[in-house]
Amino acid sequence: MQGRTVRRPRAVSLLAMLALAGCATQSAGPPLAKGGSPPRMRADPQVEAQAAAFESFMRKAGAIDAAFSGPAAVGQGLQVGAGYDPKQLEAGMVAFAAVAALQDPAFVAAVRRQARDPKTAPALERQLAARPDTAMVLPGADAAASRARAALFRQGADLASGGQKVKAASYSLQRQAWAKTKVSDAPGRLIRVKAVAKAAYRPSGEDQARLYRAVADTGARGGAASPVVARGVALAALTAMGDGKAGVGLLAEPKSGMCVRVAKLNFHQCLASAGPYYEDIYCLGQHAMIEPAQCVAAAAGAAPLAKRRG
Repeated sequence: MQGRTVRRPRAVSLLAMLALAGCATQSAGPPLAKGGSPPRMRADPQVEAQAAAFESFMRKAGAIDAAFSGPAAVGQGLQVGAGYDPKQLEAGMVAFAAVAALQDPAFVAAVRRQARDPKTAPALERQLAARPDTAMVLPGADAAASRARAALFRQGADLASGGQKVKAASYSLQRQAWAKTKVSDAPGRLIRVKAVAKAAYRPSGEDQARLYRAVADTGARGGAASPVVARGVALAALTAMGDGKAGVGLLAEPKSGMCVRVAKLNFHQCLASAGPYYEDIYCLGQHAMIEPAQCVAAAAGAAPLAKRRG
């Protein structure tokens, strides 16, 4: 079209050339490990830690028991639901997508083949770090992105399901006397909830194994690559090329970051105005579980998760 400017032609041409070369030489990927499972590709330790923090929060929050027996159970649920820092959850989404993408052996093998060319590999690394969206033209990127979308969506859907149960409990428990009593030491409760998110994530001995179980065999999910997924695929490609640290700057995604910050703010504001315990339960289900889950689903490129009445 006349008057239209096409930006960065060299970078795009480089990636297109590499994509075509990868398609021409694509193989079935690395051999299967004993037992029929493909070898697992590990992420850079810093990326792995962010992904594990994300998986840990999503798993623990999704497991909050909606059968609250009294104020102590409500307080415990609030502590679990508050257990994420918005900035860390933002980074965790991208890191989790990257770890999921790395589980595609054909994608990893194709990227590694391209990394062997000393003439093009440095330029490819710089391009992936600067423009992660262009990772989607790499051979095997669509399949890797499909894995990442499916893994992220499952995390969001599971947390949303748990949140809906907790939210429903905020209505059903209004028939119990304890749930209608005013929260004791409400200002102190809010201070304690805010302090939880400021505490650094402390991994347990099983978190790494749980992370890789969470991204294994999650299936595939179609659709265009969201910014989070594209960043995850680019980060996975850099890791496969042997320079995962070069992609650490990709762990921020503004739209997703704003989404989880708003959810956290809504949670705090809800608790600040809550009176009886059943209102605390509502704040937990709606703002500490359902809203972050919607952020994760959006990060996977999915439409808003279905909402229930109430």
